[in-house]
Amino acid sequence: MLRPVFCLQYFKLIAITVALNAHDPPIRPGETYSQGFWHAVIAAVLYLVGSMILMINMLGYFLGHYPQHFDLDDDQRTLILQTMMFFFWLAGGAAVFSKVCGFTYTNALYFCDVTVLTIGFGDIVATNDPGRGLIFPYSVFGIIFLGLMINSIRKFAASMSKDKIIRKHQLNERERTFGRSVTSEKELRDRLGLPPRRESDARRPSTGRKQSTVASALGRRASLEQYGHFDVHGRNVTFHEHKSHAGGGGRGGAGRSMKPKAPLSRDAKLQERAANKGAHTRRANRREKLILLKEEKDRFDAMREIQSNTSRFKQYYALAMSALAFGILWCVGAVVFMVAEKREQQLSYFEALYFCYVSLLTIGYGDLSPKSNAGKPFFVVWSLVAIPTMTILVSDMGDTVVSAINRGTFTLADWTVMPKAGVWHDFLEAHPRLKNWLEQKTKERQAKQRIEHGFSLQDPDEEAGANEEDTSPPTLEKLAEEPPEVTEHDLARKLALAIKHVANDLRADRPKKYSYEEWVEFTRLIRFSRNKNPEEVEQEEEEEGLVEWDWIGEDSPMLADVSESEWVLDRLCESLNRYTRTMAKEV
Repeated sequence: MLRPVFCLQYFKLIAITVALNAHDPPIRPGETYSQGFWHAVIAAVLYLVGSMILMINMLGYFLGHYPQHFDLDDDQRTLILQTMMFFFWLAGGAAVFSKVCGFTYTNALYFCDVTVLTIGFGDIVATNDPGRGLIFPYSVFGIIFLGLMINSIRKFAASMSKDKIIRKHQLNERERTFGRSVTSEKELRDRLGLPPRRESDARRPSTGRKQSTVASALGRRASLEQYGHFDVHGRNVTFHEHKSHAGGGGRGGAGRSMKPKAPLSRDAKLQERAANKGAHTRRANRREKLILLKEEKDRFDAMREIQSNTSRFKQYYALAMSALAFGILWCVGAVVFMVAEKREQQLSYFEALYFCYVSLLTIGYGDLSPKSNAGKPFFVVWSLVAIPTMTILVSDMGDTVVSAINRGTFTLADWTVMPKAGVWHDFLEAHPRLKNWLEQKTKERQAKQRIEHGFSLQDPDEEAGANEEDTSPPTLEKLAEEPPEVTEHDLARKLALAIKHVANDLRADRPKKYSYEEWVEFTRLIRFSRNKNPEEVEQEEEEEGLVEWDWIGEDSPMLADVSESEWVLDRLCESLNRYTRTMAKEV
């Protein structure tokens, strides 16, 4: 209840200050407002802003947007303690230097600020040996406290953006991917609003052997392309519907009733448009890029792509926010300094921009520095906000811009002064048209060489070996679907080794991301000990943890709040617990 009273007091203080300046201003040049006066004005403004934020917070609490009980986490507690420690060090150092060097307290506070921030304009310096000797420990510990505070601010901002923005972006990406995913031709037809496949198209004459995958795919595509054109890029499928002809049937002239459609009234058209059932909406939905996810690995790769996009969004979002804050503090600070130093130095806006930039980068040439009683207090407050922001911006640039420059430098070195093995192979694999053109040219050159040297008979053994059945290893999906050839006891031993392996991954410097092959093995070890009854499986999931999941669903392991290693370790331990419980029942 005291917050509104405090806000009212701050409003009164600011109103009295404005009225005093209007009705009884200081007589220039003999009188002026002191630095202490401007410090009090800045403090009143900051307290007013803080009180208004607290009132908004209290309103949110009454409206139910915040929990009844609020506990500080470790990052928030650390930020508060380190910020208090830094400001105690700054204010206490000003008291000591004002006593030792004979400064006024406000000038000593300004001197400590430019010292700890490593700006060093040189307009105020220690004039005796005791003051110069105190600079040694004071500057070192002050810089350490400043670095700790900046690191805590960065962690706090990252945690806030992770909970409110990054996670929301990831969930939106997953929902868009999940909403555009199809797993079969039937789902594709339903999504595009096409009629179901006719039985005559589905039936194929029995030839005594299995139809090839390529032929079946071409058949399915041919049955669909009578309604429109498909653009396929990787897993993305885009449908472009054929324009229907007047009087024709169906989409592209098949299956549409010859009976003309009754015209809709104006209200009916508005209702249809509001329900997203209009013709324009249907055409837009058909042009939407669909994602074909037929296999489980496709869903796994789609979720990995979502994670990669979220990671890039996180980096560039932090960089954009830091750059925006830097630009605002730079440009707005220049305006304030131009006004504050107008009578003392006649600063232009460009000179004020130059001064702020030199201060933000802690260069501190000393050709320009605040000299007015209003400029020095504002500089203390402004620098304590702007320079940490600049430091965070440089750190974010290191994660994005500098990393991109390093990758570009390494790529240039791989192609020029320090060629990397296999770089041309990877380049050709990424550009199939160029690869096909080079292969065609190579075959033409080899054909010319064979004509020049004559033809040689092929070894019958080699010809027989060429016609043998392909002995390539089975795909990962087949391996995952095949029942394990090992016993449950062998899987239990593998489970113990996997728990040890994943526990070691938890100690890695960077969170471990497992490949699809590793996830297949983990999945087998997690699920081999489950009950066969579906109802018992659901009960186990409620009591212990997840056993069945969808890679791009809401229960995806990649959407968990913990790392993949921690998630896998929990599931493996639950599987070991189920196995030991089952073995105890059998005994």
